[in-house]
Amino acid sequence: MENLEIGKKYTIHSYKHDSKIHRAWDEAVLLEIHSDYLIFGNEKTKVTESDGRTWRTKEPAVLYFFKDKWYNIIGQYKKDGIYYYCNIASPFIIEEDTIKYIDYDLDLRVFPDGSFKVLDCGEYNYHKDIMGYSKKLDMILKDELSNLIGQAKNRKLAFAYGTVEHYYEIYKKVKNNFVIE
Repeated sequence: MENLEIGKKYTIHSYKHDSKIHRAWDEAVLLEIHSDYLIFGNEKTKVTESDGRTWRTKEPAVLYFFKDKWYNIIGQYKKDGIYYYCNIASPFIIEEDTIKYIDYDLDLRVFPDGSFKVLDCGEYNYHKDIMGYSKKLDMILKDELSNLIGQAKNRKLAFAYGTVEHYYEIYKKVKNNFVIE
């Protein structure tokens, strides 16, 4: 993995299993480095869809990318609380200042009250068939979804109270080029 630098801006590329680009974000600022995951932040970042359409995110976000987990977690800082959008996805790699992962459609939406909903099961089953996900991959992805639900229910790591707010404050300081002690 290349040299990581707190405060550095990276881009994000999400691919599908067939190696086609799915979506790209133009900014993610590295906030913290751990041995098994990285934490980034962004706000009102430009997103480009595979068909070329673009849009901007509406709220600040804290993003967790894992080196050995088959998901990533986005904590969204909204006026009425913290929402989480979790992608079932391959572990990330970083190449040429770009965070890259394969998106496997299944998503977990966690609401401020701790309730949650699994999204895009139909899309997952469709892509599993047309792209030929192996039985082993299917099992890994479903197991990781269960693990992710367990983390959300138990308020672990990214889901712990105050975590997104904490990292958003760090993001604002880093974004404004303040030194963090």
